[in-house]
Amino acid sequence: MNNNKNSIFNQIGGMPAVDAAVGIFYKKILADDRVNHFFKNVDMDEQSPKLKAFLAYAFGAPMAYTGKSMRQAHAHMRITDNHFQVVAMHLADTLKELQVPDELIQKVMYVAGSVKDQIVTQVRLAE
Repeated sequence: MNNNKNSIFNQIGGMPAVDAAVGIFYKKILADDRVNHFFKNVDMDEQSPKLKAFLAYAFGAPMAYTGKSMRQAHAHMRITDNHFQVVAMHLADTLKELQVPDELIQKVMYVAGSVKDQIVTQVRLAE
């Protein structure tokens, strides 16, 4: 990714902002019964650094990402569009809570949306 001061990573405040965002984000996710079952058997002390590394890379930090692809990491999870939307809402709310400007939140949500087809693996039929 790019290594300039105009990257989303630098604009949101670098690694301290990513660290804060992941902490708040996971609290929101774990409190939400619509999606917290995905983390039932997950060691969050191991999971948090993985998300931090991915977000930093995705937002343009001058670093390499060596983790699993989004498709590999989520293939077994049976994630629907509804699940994705809930998680995206929590991400946006987290950034608002951290007082990230709306313009940057839109950029972050664009990045998140760009991997949706790699994460959503299940079509939910109308009930």
